[in-house]
Amino acid sequence: MTDKVRVTKFYDFEMAHALWNYDGLCKNIHGHTYQLYVTVMGEPINDPENKKNGMVIDFGDLKRIVKDEIVDKLDHSMAIYEKAPQKQLETLGEMFERHFIFNFQPTCENLVLWIVEKIKPKLPEGIILKKVVLYETTTSNAEWNDDDNQ
Repeated sequence: MTDKVRVTKFYDFEMAHALWNYDGLCKNIHGHTYQLYVTVMGEPINDPENKKNGMVIDFGDLKRIVKDEIVDKLDHSMAIYEKAPQKQLETLGEMFERHFIFNFQPTCENLVLWIVEKIKPKLPEGIILKKVVLYETTTSNAEWNDDDNQ
């Protein structure tokens, strides 16, 4: 079999962030219920002796990768840009047990790129990351698509 198939797994997590030096309401600490869709592509295994016969990737394996690299780290955390004033960064650790200080503004767009960077190297050989979609709200998302980056 030479046909490739795409499979998608959905995740959700809660995260707060603030956008440093932003000129709108999002400069204030606020939270989102993020919805994350990860799509990979590959050829289904065609080996009756293989326990994963017929699968591109075991959904459990994909779940483990994304949970370990993304969801378990970001869920119920506070994200802020490292360029925020030093006093705010120091207070962050005192106020929030779970926090991330990113070297980028933690916008939906930048988070998608960070997620791609974290997931890609963890995928099994022959599995291609095709698309990552991150919904910040039910009506707003950012999308990375492998086809756009060839």
